[in-house]
Amino acid sequence: MAALAERRIIPHEELKARAEEKSEARAQERNQERNQERSQERAQELVQELAQEIAQERTPEHAAEQAQAEDEAVESAEQQPAVRPEYLRLLEALLFAASAPLDEKTLGSRLPEDVDVRQALRALQMEYAPRGVNLVKINNKWTFRTAADLSWLLTKEAIVPKKLSRAAVETLAVIAYHQPVTRAEVEEIRGVVMSKGTFDVLMETGWIKPRGRRKVPGRPITYGTTEDFLSHFGLEVLGDLPGLEELKGSGLLDHRLPPGFAVPMPSDDPQLRDDEDPLEPGDLDLGLAPPPERVEE
Repeated sequence: MAALAERRIIPHEELKARAEEKSEARAQERNQERNQERSQERAQELVQELAQEIAQERTPEHAAEQAQAEDEAVESAEQQPAVRPEYLRLLEALLFAASAPLDEKTLGSRLPEDVDVRQALRALQMEYAPRGVNLVKINNKWTFRTAADLSWLLTKEAIVPKKLSRAAVETLAVIAYHQPVTRAEVEEIRGVVMSKGTFDVLMETGWIKPRGRRKVPGRPITYGTTEDFLSHFGLEVLGDLPGLEELKGSGLLDHRLPPGFAVPMPSDDPQLRDDEDPLEPGDLDLGLAPPPERVEE
């Protein structure tokens, strides 16, 4: 049989002493918590007082700095360029990507309907005017070209194996000023009979092309200049060719000209005239006629 554990009887005085010790410990803990809270509050008050003193001491300087910052922000906003219209970016991309000059109708078909194509082209032309690449108009078509004053950068000196003969230059001038013109009419104006090679050289350069056939016996072919001719000589339209007074001033014409002498007003209108018939497919052995789908009716 297990022995019963002896139960110790705690005297009343000892219980009372223990209770007092616990009470004092709790009181000390509460005092420590109150002291800690007061310390934190005091620290916050000191921080606030210090911040106020610093703010009061630096108020004039801070205000000046803030005013200067605001002025700089306003100036920066004024200097910021205006937002560039989106249609100019579209127009710019079309012209850069094109392998050949584009007319206004073609460009307008790729732009929003509310865009004034001609005005947009002029705006883009002005924007590119001071740059190294300019937007130029050639034969009513638009393209980007290197600025004329920078052409020396891209100039490559080379020996030209063959130059145009005097006969070819004169023939080209007659065609440019008198087009549409036939071979016989060129010979009549020059006063000499030409060899076939003269026309062949000009055709190879791409500066002249057959236009149609004259409505006269024999139906001779009529010739005119091309876009390559305008591009090579830096002309926007054929009407920019020099007139009589300009030719005299440059010394290309004698001042003692016969009475009634005049320089015709050149025109490169692609439309056939009343005295011209369109070329027919296959009527030229050299294949100079346009394909069937392009023959004018």
